[in-house]
Amino acid sequence: MTDPDKTWDLWVQPWIQAVLEDGTVELLSVHDVFLRAPEIREIVGDIPTQAFAIQRLLLAILHAAVDGPQDRLHWEDLWNDGPPMDQVTVYEELWRGRFDLFSESTPFFQVAGLHTSKDEFSGLEKLVADVPAGHPFFTTRIGAGLDRLTFAEAARWLVHLQAYDISGIKSGAVGDPRVKGGKGYPLGTGWAGAIGGVLVEGDNLWQTLLLNLIPRGEAMLATFGAADRPAWEASPSTVAEADDLASRPYGPLDLYTWQSRRVRLRRDGDAVTGIVVANGDKITPQNRQRLEPMTSWRRSVPQQKALKQPIVYMPRQHDPSRALWRGLAQVLPAVAPRGKADEGQDNVTAGVFEWAVIAQGRTARVRLHAFGMKYGTQNAIVDDVFDDRLTFSVALLAHSDEGLPRLVVDAVEATDQGVAALRNLASNLVRAAGGSDDALADSARRAAAERAYSALDGPFRSWLQALEPGADLVSARYVWNAEARRIVKRLGRELVEGAGPAAWIGREVRGRRVTTPEADGWFQTALREALPDVQRPEETHS
Repeated sequence: MTDPDKTWDLWVQPWIQAVLEDGTVELLSVHDVFLRAPEIREIVGDIPTQAFAIQRLLLAILHAAVDGPQDRLHWEDLWNDGPPMDQVTVYEELWRGRFDLFSESTPFFQVAGLHTSKDEFSGLEKLVADVPAGHPFFTTRIGAGLDRLTFAEAARWLVHLQAYDISGIKSGAVGDPRVKGGKGYPLGTGWAGAIGGVLVEGDNLWQTLLLNLIPRGEAMLATFGAADRPAWEASPSTVAEADDLASRPYGPLDLYTWQSRRVRLRRDGDAVTGIVVANGDKITPQNRQRLEPMTSWRRSVPQQKALKQPIVYMPRQHDPSRALWRGLAQVLPAVAPRGKADEGQDNVTAGVFEWAVIAQGRTARVRLHAFGMKYGTQNAIVDDVFDDRLTFSVALLAHSDEGLPRLVVDAVEATDQGVAALRNLASNLVRAAGGSDDALADSARRAAAERAYSALDGPFRSWLQALEPGADLVSARYVWNAEARRIVKRLGRELVEGAGPAAWIGREVRGRRVTTPEADGWFQTALREALPDVQRPEETHS
């Protein structure tokens, strides 16, 4: 009989951080998260990527619990009826043994008895992802310390570890034939770390889950193989790689819960105090676009050459230095449809975006939430975390009318051109002042662009959110061009006013005289060309 003092059941113990409708944060068990999903605003984590990993876990549970949804009608029933707690409870009773964090035989997302030749445990910095190597003061754990974690904290970080763990050398698990010299050599990051994660959010958690719960019948959006299943339904992991690894991944559920590491937590009383992290199941990212619907994809010519294949798609990762709206051209379904992936188009949108299009009659607005992790040297350290979201009309994701998506894409491209004009102004002013160092000019260009995008960020998000289906596209473009031009022109004026006397006198640069007035004139012309004063419809006949 199981000793209740030695178990910690994730189905009934509170560990998931949920923001309720009133803004309060409460720890909930898996069971209660589903039970109360309509009154939960969102799931949050100790860092943003933790929330994404946990929501993928919840999606895998829901898919498996309802055995689907099989088709759009099945999905409609779930949307209208709310959480199917009878089915969730049946599934809970069937698999709850695999959700015990400290089971003696099948600990959740771990391997029982996993150990090194010296039976050593590592510190919790191997589990807590935001502890930069050599910089323990830059972490959410500052003040709380890294000696002990509550079971709830350890559970959240364990889910995150399997999804986002860094690459690099791991502990050599006894019995793993891949171990050499007592070490496990790099297999790459966790699967979620290889993608630019995207989540479509609704008004509450139940809507969010449904907007990302693609039916099995939508094979173009996500292909659920006959053998697809979450990790806990598979045979318990051993220290070695899975026997069926060559045939996998089987589908989205396999990927949502991919066991990239072999792990064992050390429990000490009411806390976790150590961990063993060894290599798990290796996975490559090429051409998984039919199996992983929570990222967009890009065609990779270098990968095609390396693999000698005509078409190779790679996950499109997020760049922490760029706001999400700046990359909309690569992800909107009307611009990057999934249906033409086999034809070799440059970009393929995420399956969950396509599903939001199909379900668009259910909610007028959606939030696109993007998550990602940027790794450092050889993917062995965490450099940065990406967390951004946009709110817009679901019509922006539509296929039937490309007008609104094209308007937004064109606006982003025009804005980039306007910022490019400001970049050139900054470097020309440096040259006019006598600066001959290319690094100095490049630094000025970068600083100008950073200021511009920072100033444009809020206004663009507001403009995007205000767009409605059937909007007058010419008027909408007029509004944005005028606002963007005003902002960039103001920044240009500040650069000009800050130019010193030497820049006004100017100098010869590559055969032409560059002065502050000359540079400003070129800037004004380029800005007008990038962001022209588009006429309002009522002005065209005046």
